[in-house]
Amino acid sequence: MSQNVQPRSESLSALTGFTFDDPLRAACPATCPRLPDEARIGLRHRFVRANGLRFHVVEAGPEDGPLVLLLHGFPEFWYGWRAQLGALAERFRVVAPDLRGYNLSEKPATGYDVETLASDVAALIQALGAQRAHVVGHDWGGMIAWSAAIFHPKAVQRLAVLNAPHPAAFAREISRNPAQMLRSWYIALFQVPVLAEWLLTHGQARGIADVFKSSTLKPEAFSAADLAAYRRAMLRPGAARATLAYYRALWRTPRDELLAKLGPVSAPTLLIWGVKDTALVPELTDGLDAWVPDLHLARIPEASHWVQHEQPVTVNQLLLEHLGG
Repeated sequence: MSQNVQPRSESLSALTGFTFDDPLRAACPATCPRLPDEARIGLRHRFVRANGLRFHVVEAGPEDGPLVLLLHGFPEFWYGWRAQLGALAERFRVVAPDLRGYNLSEKPATGYDVETLASDVAALIQALGAQRAHVVGHDWGGMIAWSAAIFHPKAVQRLAVLNAPHPAAFAREISRNPAQMLRSWYIALFQVPVLAEWLLTHGQARGIADVFKSSTLKPEAFSAADLAAYRRAMLRPGAARATLAYYRALWRTPRDELLAKLGPVSAPTLLIWGVKDTALVPELTDGLDAWVPDLHLARIPEASHWVQHEQPVTVNQLLLEHLGG
């Protein structure tokens, strides 16, 4: 089932009104950046050990509520869910980790293949004291969410993915669709040692801000403070190398070997897709029935890759309806 979803009336003024005195140079504690409504939603920061690594997580909502795990993408960190945490925390125990290698989480030299990343999710769920969780992912977090549902189906109760293709659909389109080949040019660039790291970090990670500004439909969705937070996270020691390791591990994985391991997704699945994504073609949402039998597809015409930032009210409503279903 699919639908085109028209955005609901919304405002991000509460998120764009705060600033840092010196956003790139000031000392930043583990709880930085802060949200303007942290006290209201009871946002909690801590570290969790899972799969042999130390993960930084933020948590909100009732501690005995159903667990929702929010997985961010590139080049974000837990802060990529700032517009969802409060809304979801009213009904769920919401945990948003910094993924392996990102921001304040540990940055090992290895373990960036999709199977290991999927095992991070299963291990985090157990470390948080649960056996199963609703898993929500965007971009790379979406790829990991797909993989967790495939390789650890007992751990994923309901799945929601935002602008991240099913691995088989991506393999299909990258091999036959010239438009997707062109839009994936940066993956090849990210394989170049030293140069790719430099591109992410030079000029106090100015390129990270450019990623958002050049690809969003709503520049106002990313305040100067938001962009500074993303830049600061990428400048943490080892972060650039670790975030690039995701793309390098994917590049090295033989496509046929990965596809042979992909079973169907058994969890009820919501796929939210900002139609005006400059990196991913809309055909990636077609022909998914064989891999995802229980799928609801929500296309949002006036949204780009950054759908949860540009249309947070619409996205939050879709997530609440799906996860509470």
